[in-house]
Amino acid sequence: MLSKLKLYTKNLIGWSTKRKLLVIAVDDYGNVRLASKSARQFLDAKGLKLNNRFDAYDTLETTEDLEMLFSVLRSVKDKNGKHAVFSPLSMACNLNFEAVRANGVKEVVLETVLDTYNRIKVSEGNTELIRQGIKEGIYAPEYHGREHFNMHHFKHLLNERNPELLANIEVDSLTSISSKPFSEINFTGAYKFQKFSENESLKEILKDGLVKFEQVYGYKARLFNAPGGNEHKTLHHALSESGIEFIETKLLKKEHQGDGKYKTLFQFNGQAGPYNQTLMVRNCVFEPGEKASFNWVDSAMDQVDAAFTLNKPAYISSHRVNFCGLIDEENRKKGLHDLKSLLTKVVKKYPDVEFVSVLELGDIIKKSKAN
Repeated sequence: MLSKLKLYTKNLIGWSTKRKLLVIAVDDYGNVRLASKSARQFLDAKGLKLNNRFDAYDTLETTEDLEMLFSVLRSVKDKNGKHAVFSPLSMACNLNFEAVRANGVKEVVLETVLDTYNRIKVSEGNTELIRQGIKEGIYAPEYHGREHFNMHHFKHLLNERNPELLANIEVDSLTSISSKPFSEINFTGAYKFQKFSENESLKEILKDGLVKFEQVYGYKARLFNAPGGNEHKTLHHALSESGIEFIETKLLKKEHQGDGKYKTLFQFNGQAGPYNQTLMVRNCVFEPGEKASFNWVDSAMDQVDAAFTLNKPAYISSHRVNFCGLIDEENRKKGLHDLKSLLTKVVKKYPDVEFVSVLELGDIIKKSKAN
């Protein structure tokens, strides 16, 4: 009873609508984390630990991953005859492992996600497939950042010849890195910082990444979600200058002010940001690859019910790792099975549901507040 009450409580504030709008926002697409089964075996032998399911299963999306995902999305339609849509929060670049090894593992060299797809055999069909998904309206990428690792942290480990990082670079991976020389920065937290002044370099990374994003996906991004979600709002100004109109954030966000000092921000979906941007807050969680014994379909359905009952969009949060099959096909099979089950249940219970991308939701909110 208490858990159900919490589902409704978090939907008491924020933008409201009588429409049954459903969004599926999924983090981490385009990112290289674990390269292969053999890479995982190599890292295991080096003593690098499996800290979580991302270390075990999260790989660059393969062409087969996308084909099977698209099949599920095409299997259901909303009241307007529109298929379900994924909004992947996507990277623009990855580490160019070959070039880094060639320079003696001394300097950072990046490549665009397009180059990554072309380099990796199991993902070489992704570019064409993603273009088709975008055209069909079932795959709608927005900006998750340039690279999915903290550059300051990475360069420090590189200079220190950190054995965890060196082992990863040897097998084209960036996973199971537990070394933490900075108390406020974890390796994957791309826009976290120790000193507030570090935000100046982060602004340049963000701007460069937006240029690369357009090269990769064929259009300018208009929405941003930071890996780890703990960027400082000073970055939002730089993002606004580069065309970002929407910022995905958290209901309760601990915003780092520098040197370990934090400010708690209470935010909500549709809230006006400081740079003429609209804040977007997810209100449902769907992680079918986490805790195998947990019924994620029923849990997500309860969250959708709570959102729709209180006239809120069902804004579902997920991660790519749930739908990856390169390391373990059963991981992808379960994720896609549960995704289809959830979508089917939603359509059956709410025949007036409308599938929209995260950007479409943002535009709907923005238009309604302008009227």
